[in-house]
Amino acid sequence: MYHDNDRTKLFSRRALMLASGKGALISALIARMYYLQVVEADRYTMLSEENRVAIRLLLPPRGLILDRSGIAMAVNQHNYRVLVVSEKSPSLDYTLDALSQIITLTDHDRARVTKEVRRRRSFVPITVRENLSWEEVARIEVNAPDLPGVMIDVGQSRFYPLEHLGAHILGYVSAVSENDQSDNDPLEELPGFRIGKAGVEKIYDMALRGRGGTSQEEVNAVGRVMRELERREGEPGIDLSLTLDMRLQEYAAQRLGDESAAVVVMDIHTGDVIVMASTPSYDPNAFNRGLTHDEWKELSTNPRAPLQNKAISGTFAPGSTFKMVVAIAALEAGVISPEQTVLCRGHTELGSIKFHCWKKGGHGSVDLINAIKGSCDVYFYEIARRVGFDKVAEVANRLGLGVHTGIDLPNERPGLIPTRAWKRKALKQPWHPGESLINGIGQGYCLTTPLQLAVMTARIANGGQQVVPHVARDLITEKDSAPRPAPNWPSCGVSQRSLMLVRKGMNAVSNEPGGTAFRARIEQDGMWLSGKTGTAQVRRITMRERETGVKKNDELPWKERDHALFVAYAPEDAPRFSIAVVVEHGGGGSAVAAPIARDIMLEVQKRERARVASGQNCTDHACDHKEHG
Repeated sequence: MYHDNDRTKLFSRRALMLASGKGALISALIARMYYLQVVEADRYTMLSEENRVAIRLLLPPRGLILDRSGIAMAVNQHNYRVLVVSEKSPSLDYTLDALSQIITLTDHDRARVTKEVRRRRSFVPITVRENLSWEEVARIEVNAPDLPGVMIDVGQSRFYPLEHLGAHILGYVSAVSENDQSDNDPLEELPGFRIGKAGVEKIYDMALRGRGGTSQEEVNAVGRVMRELERREGEPGIDLSLTLDMRLQEYAAQRLGDESAAVVVMDIHTGDVIVMASTPSYDPNAFNRGLTHDEWKELSTNPRAPLQNKAISGTFAPGSTFKMVVAIAALEAGVISPEQTVLCRGHTELGSIKFHCWKKGGHGSVDLINAIKGSCDVYFYEIARRVGFDKVAEVANRLGLGVHTGIDLPNERPGLIPTRAWKRKALKQPWHPGESLINGIGQGYCLTTPLQLAVMTARIANGGQQVVPHVARDLITEKDSAPRPAPNWPSCGVSQRSLMLVRKGMNAVSNEPGGTAFRARIEQDGMWLSGKTGTAQVRRITMRERETGVKKNDELPWKERDHALFVAYAPEDAPRFSIAVVVEHGGGGSAVAAPIARDIMLEVQKRERARVASGQNCTDHACDHKEHG
């Protein structure tokens, strides 16, 4: 009897404990349900909506690049590309293997995709290949069920319709690398997004790329897009108008031909760069689609450096084109007068060293104008010695040599105009008296770019105004209807008398018999140019070679031939344009560079006259900007 009562009590306690436990559990579940469905209702409604709605960024069209007449230099075109989303693919290697059975994938493509997958978040689509043909797109779509995580996307790619023409100024666009990524633009995460990597594409990249739009899409539980709910288009990039004239650019490139050379033509008053050609060139479209190993090797190992914009990055001894700077420095310092003469017997001596003139028999007694006209080395040896090269360097810098010009292009090199302080710091050596002589004719340590020579010539021709070159004419917006005032440049600090005398010498070079460029003159009235030839040695001529006969350029290997240079402005009576031509290892400035400059400058002036006659342009700079903005 007692035993049964004990068993009953034990069962009752256990039942009570079970009932209490169930009650506590049910209470907890009810409390949790209340918390989730009532207290956290708004939060989970929002999360549910986020799972239902996916927001996708839309790439904006990149701004166009046009020349001064509206000729398209960089446009956009459709680009079919195949993408892969790693989180939707059970195995990236399996997916790439399957895809490679359908379209061609190189080892480089696979390695790049694998690297991108590790670098980016798993839900970000990665571009596998671009510029697919319609047949390749069709094959991928047909096999879509066997390609998890693979999708076809239609975007836009950059296209340069003029190909090699103007490539060094335009630059190119390419995929965003780790070093390029910033924290403030989500567009850089998108597959197929391109940023400027060189030229104006790089300098004006932020304006050209625009702002991305958004697309709100309804997706199901597995992420498949069911429908688009809302779409907000982004802001297209701003179109960019350049100062270049592509018809003249084409003519200049044809005139340079197969030479390794550069030419710059600029407006001496506004700083507009009208022509900037560097040969040989390259096709920027190849960088957009992706270079093969062989293509890159051919470009990067070519001794004539097709990837380099020689106009701003090629540095050359200025040779005799530098003599105008020495003349101005000597006139400003008062160490010579225009009438003073120097006797040239074919050489001069400093201590035991002979410094030779290019004319073996000498020029005889020459004054300033005739020294420039005949490019007498001995005359400029003497005045460089008298004035001291530090003062020459100061004037050279003010005229734009040995310093950055400030042009709106990347990778401009400053060149070098040496001084005593520079040599002590850079070479840990003192300045020797003979170095003033050799640098005084644009040899020695002197290095300049073709653009700097064009700027120097412009500042001499425009009366000493520190004009700054530029290639961007306008960022074209709706507010560009108002004319832009003509620039007001500061002075170089050089007297008008000195500039006038040097211009008189340049006129004699091109337009008087005996001038070193007389055979390359422009004979049409009103289009005469005034210039200065230059020949820059790249090798040392020994005394033995001088005694036995100096070898001609065509007898030497290409790398040992002289550089040919010529600078000029035109028209002579009312200067408007300056030009600099440098032909690398081209030989003499008189025979090679001057005829090229003459032909280009003649074409420039003819085209300018045609513009004025047709009412498309005028000499007033404000009007010029208004009509072409």
